[in-house]
Amino acid sequence: MSEKFDVIVIGGGPGGYVAAIRAAQLGLKTACIDAFTGKDGKAAPGGTCLNVGCIPSKALLDSSKHFHHLNHDYKAHGISVENAAIDVPAMIARKDGVVKKLTGGVSQLLKGNKVAFYHGKGKLGAGRKVTVTPLDGGDDVTLSADNVILASGSVPIQIPNIEFDGEHIVDNVGALDFDHVPETLGVIGAGVIGLELGSVWSRLGAKVTMLEALPDFLAMADIDVAKQAAREFKKQKLDIRLGAMVQSAAVKGGKVNVTVEIKGKESEMTFDRLLVSVGRKPYTDGLLEEDSGVSLTGRGQIDVDDHCRTSAPGVWAIGDCVRGPMLAHKASEEGVAVAELIAGKHAHIHFDTVPWVVYTDPEIAWVGKTEQQLKEEGIEYKTGSFPLAANGRALAGGQGTGLVKMLADAETDQILGVHIFGANASELVSECVVAMEFQGCSEDLARIIHAHPTLSEAIHEAALHLDGRAIHRGN
Repeated sequence: MSEKFDVIVIGGGPGGYVAAIRAAQLGLKTACIDAFTGKDGKAAPGGTCLNVGCIPSKALLDSSKHFHHLNHDYKAHGISVENAAIDVPAMIARKDGVVKKLTGGVSQLLKGNKVAFYHGKGKLGAGRKVTVTPLDGGDDVTLSADNVILASGSVPIQIPNIEFDGEHIVDNVGALDFDHVPETLGVIGAGVIGLELGSVWSRLGAKVTMLEALPDFLAMADIDVAKQAAREFKKQKLDIRLGAMVQSAAVKGGKVNVTVEIKGKESEMTFDRLLVSVGRKPYTDGLLEEDSGVSLTGRGQIDVDDHCRTSAPGVWAIGDCVRGPMLAHKASEEGVAVAELIAGKHAHIHFDTVPWVVYTDPEIAWVGKTEQQLKEEGIEYKTGSFPLAANGRALAGGQGTGLVKMLADAETDQILGVHIFGANASELVSECVVAMEFQGCSEDLARIIHAHPTLSEAIHEAALHLDGRAIHRGN
């Protein structure tokens, strides 16, 4: 006889474990099923984000940034260091320690909220029956629930004629675990993952070449931010080739030979390592029985309505496996909203104010519409900007590269988008998210007192500039 729950969550990533905890907080008997296993062979809930995505990549980005500053920036501060070296295994071990601490923390949170946790793979059948195949040994377990939340996440996209081998040709997981700095690193895809991991190994001394199929750099970002970022990354010796169509890649003699076509001309490139980072796709393999009643879209996503309901009664889906941006914080908020809807509460998910971040150095962050989008949609707007080169705190900290750009409705002054390239952009954008969520205007940010000296003054000045009254730059 199967155990009955109010809610079963399949997937323990930032969408799944958050949904499970919130459901339990609301008094619902909840189970969470997750298949991630740590390097120690034990359950490691937290999904791609905590295990092989957001968190480990940020740990390596931080380590590589310290090393880069030590070798290139500290002399200007009067600090001299001779023969600085990087111990890659020690750096990787630190990263692994951060991951283990956080996944262990998630396990404790689930336990503390009395969520029944199953380390295994869950498969949904008819009538909200879920079969769990344990990864720790033992027979399959059958569970049932009044509501099932699918939070299966996503996996890297593999491209034709290029096979991952986990050593020379890798996805983001492999690029987090190199045992030494490769002399040359090829990166297919100059998106978020490619830029972040390419930056890590470039700062540590690798010669990095990025092969991007699109003709424009960071096309999803605002054009002014993308242009300035491209110039800065070029200074950092990231070799970014646009319009580069990779035809094939093969390992020969311990090297990766890549055939690429750029502007109609085919050529061969050779690298010590090759990272494939061309995006991610929903992970639904083995998730659904044929009689589950859950429909998929033409793109392989689980089909849901505006409230994350699937085509099967009592079955919901959240995070990377459904429509919308593949972002951990988006998945978490969907998880909370679905748990509250199941509990009979009101919940709303507002995609227009989801912030985006690229954790390069300087960082790139934005919320809302880009200038390109506003033009395409025929929306009348006005714009204001401020360079960090004119910000006292930025210059004092040696972080004067970048800008803040603000877009507002030409008639109502409501903020439509804010785009930041600079130090701590990931933190600065939050003020703008709050303002937009409350339908704020640029005038609101212009009239709020910002502490001096702070990087946040650049947001204040951009808002002032939008109205033609910036103090610290020409209008």
